[in-house]
Amino acid sequence: MTSSRGAFCYDESVKETTLKQVKNWLKRELGETGAVSFAENLNFGDIATNVALSQSNPQKAARDFVEKLSANKPDFISEISIAGPGFINFSLSDEFLISSAKTKPFDISKGLEKVIVEYTDPNPFKEFHIGHLMSNAIGEAIAGLIEATGMEVKRACYQGDVGMHAAKALWKGDYALGAKAFDEDERAKVEIQEINKKIYNQSDPELNSRYQEGKKKSLEEFEKIYKKLGTKFDYFFFESESGPIGLEIVKKNVGKVFTESDEAVIYEGKERDLKLHTRVFITKEGLPTYEAKELGLFKLKSQKFNYDKSVVITGNEVNDYFKVVLKAAEEVLPELSGKTFHISHGMMRLPSGKMSSRRGDVVTAEFLINEVKQAALKVMEKSGRAGIDKNLAEKVAVGAIKFSILRQHPGKDIIFDINKSISFEGDSGPYLMYTHARANSLLEKGKEERIELEKAQQIFGAKNLLRLLSRFEDTVSRAAEEYSPNFLVEYLLEICGAFNSWYASEQMITEDKNASAQKLAIVKIFQEILARGLHILAIAAPERM
Repeated sequence: MTSSRGAFCYDESVKETTLKQVKNWLKRELGETGAVSFAENLNFGDIATNVALSQSNPQKAARDFVEKLSANKPDFISEISIAGPGFINFSLSDEFLISSAKTKPFDISKGLEKVIVEYTDPNPFKEFHIGHLMSNAIGEAIAGLIEATGMEVKRACYQGDVGMHAAKALWKGDYALGAKAFDEDERAKVEIQEINKKIYNQSDPELNSRYQEGKKKSLEEFEKIYKKLGTKFDYFFFESESGPIGLEIVKKNVGKVFTESDEAVIYEGKERDLKLHTRVFITKEGLPTYEAKELGLFKLKSQKFNYDKSVVITGNEVNDYFKVVLKAAEEVLPELSGKTFHISHGMMRLPSGKMSSRRGDVVTAEFLINEVKQAALKVMEKSGRAGIDKNLAEKVAVGAIKFSILRQHPGKDIIFDINKSISFEGDSGPYLMYTHARANSLLEKGKEERIELEKAQQIFGAKNLLRLLSRFEDTVSRAAEEYSPNFLVEYLLEICGAFNSWYASEQMITEDKNASAQKLAIVKIFQEILARGLHILAIAAPERM
């Protein structure tokens, strides 16, 4: 993953997370905090700091610090201990753990900053392939994370409705055929280039009619996929809209920022930074390139939504291109370039290798979803789950694919394994979904037994699970700050593992109504946090499976 302007920073004044509260306390009492993090081993407490490690005598400093901290210990800390030279551990009180676990995540109504997140970006006249699927899953999760930290978020999709790809598709009605002919047949290449000019100029009524019909059909197909993925965009932007704006921006800055070269207009990136390319912004034919259109998109976005930050999610194959665009934007649109963050992701591969629409063997999102759906149906049929519900099977398939994408750091490539992705037993999307359904089933049974959770006495059971549940808000904050949904995915796996271990060792509902109420109260906290986490990641949380 790359970010052109550093990490996204949420406003910590919305609500102090557990780690923030500990840091503030250490700062008040000691004047410094050191590195503060959750303890990996729950046997050694909840939170650890290396605040004494920087001192000349870490052992003595740790003892002195513990003495000072113990004298002014806040209510939420139950125990302070030394965990080795320079390290101090803190245990959180049971009451605080319960309160933290019950606490709702950040108030998304605050709207502290306005953020527009752009992702997916399929082009009409081309297939919606698994690269778009990967961008969608990551973009939707990042938008959900930012939104959960109190920001007003708008979701945007930028689509290339004009350009050589459209001309290639309209040449003989087939993109793959047009792409092959463009590379191999000089006469066809000239014809396709002429079609491209006519599309821009709208000078051929018959061609324009075919173009509009083809674009309409493509967008309709995309909408069907968005519905399956649970995505609803606030804005759709098109290159036909951004192109003229970008063209005007570049023309106004020829001789100042851009240079004429061989009848084209270029930006000499390498003159600014040896790591950058020199790229064309206006072709010899006077048409805007992707780079110029991107500058126009900056303006379009700001006109639609006066944002504080613009987050753009793309595949990492355009990293170098985007660096040049951002550098050019610094000179011609400085007020917008400084608000723009570029996040790039790796590629999705199947065992057969990387997909390629140019060769005509593109792996479409529709194909992959159907393949995973059929595999999920077989697993569900074998286990007797859900009465072979095809709608549920599709949700399981989408959740399985999204989980496989989000489990990895966004910058990494993934090899998608269908059989592993639909496992209900291990680290998978269906495992999280099934665990949610299991928790929901327990709560439904509790209602049938008329167990009243609100009358449960103080809850001290399932201590380690409660400790993990209390970390939800910190996890969401970190995942949002670092644009890394994988942190939340790993967290959800961890709490599901703790819940299922507890579930296997305890009888949740017994004749003891109070004991049952206490256990089910914990189940409810767990179920709500798991549901919120899945919602942020745009993965379904079925009530039954």
